[in-house]
Amino acid sequence: MIRPSIADYERQGRVFVVAEVAQAHDGSLGILHSFIDACAQAKVDAVKFQIHIAEAESSAQEPFRVRFSEVDATRYDYWNRMGFSETQWQQIKRHCEEAGVEFLATPFSNAAVDLLERLGVVRYKVGSGDITNDLLLERIGRTGKEAILSTGLGTIEEIGRAVDRLRPRGVAVLQCTTRYPTAAEDVGLPAIAGMRERFGCPTGLSDHSGKIFAGIAAVACGASVVEAHVTFDRRMFGPDAKASLTVDEFGELVEGIRFVEKARSGSLEKHLTPELDTLRTTFGRSLALNRDLPAGHVLAFEDLEGKKPAGQGLPPRDLDKVIGRGLVRAKAKWDFLRDEDLK
Repeated sequence: MIRPSIADYERQGRVFVVAEVAQAHDGSLGILHSFIDACAQAKVDAVKFQIHIAEAESSAQEPFRVRFSEVDATRYDYWNRMGFSETQWQQIKRHCEEAGVEFLATPFSNAAVDLLERLGVVRYKVGSGDITNDLLLERIGRTGKEAILSTGLGTIEEIGRAVDRLRPRGVAVLQCTTRYPTAAEDVGLPAIAGMRERFGCPTGLSDHSGKIFAGIAAVACGASVVEAHVTFDRRMFGPDAKASLTVDEFGELVEGIRFVEKARSGSLEKHLTPELDTLRTTFGRSLALNRDLPAGHVLAFEDLEGKKPAGQGLPPRDLDKVIGRGLVRAKAKWDFLRDEDLK
């Protein structure tokens, strides 16, 4: 199946919605496959995984970001436990395709890119920790495939360098705050438009707030990509659970994003349908007199009221044409004022 680029999504007014499983499976192939089905039911566009090949990516010296595991003595041990065989990854990718979602992955080594190339991925996700890893960026660039770049650990200059390296193959840049969970004031929605203007490419949000609000608001700010972590329950084991959306919340997120997609379409022009013309008559006004007035009375502002519906008398927009004209006949209080009543 040929899938559109992020730029194609943007031209179509659509948002590419990514549910990131990451390490939420905790090394269980069965749990991982359960996530694919649950995310597909939430109607996401892609389910994202992380490809960790411990011997290529890590060493015994790598520290834990957060010491959460009682099972793994080192970070290397953890990555090793999170890995799957190539055959298993083939089965995972096939399951995604059968479920109607894109298999998307973040490689954390050149060996992981080699694996993903053998699997035949559509595009790549680059984690913010590798934004200055020119070796990995070059390897991804040489695949000729599009990349989605998270930016949480990069300066604006480093982001620019990475974008320039990846741009010839297509790149989208995601505002990202590397705090788990991210407080509302740290989400950084203005950066979505700011980076689009600066780098001239599609932009979006990689969210770690654990709430649906940031992703929906990001679309109103022009995001073309929204990514968030997914879990079955925020009480689950793992480093990302507290900053994740549950699968049910992901369904609400997608529903909100699709609503805002439609709400942000259209133009500044106002075109009234026949239905709206009827409502304009119903809610519109006609000029009327607010007291009994004799023939010959010269109308003043204080003599007039606007009464529903429209079409029973002169419209209020004719106010300036009415004031100062005399009545040709006596009119009772609350009578509509018509053109034939005026000199």
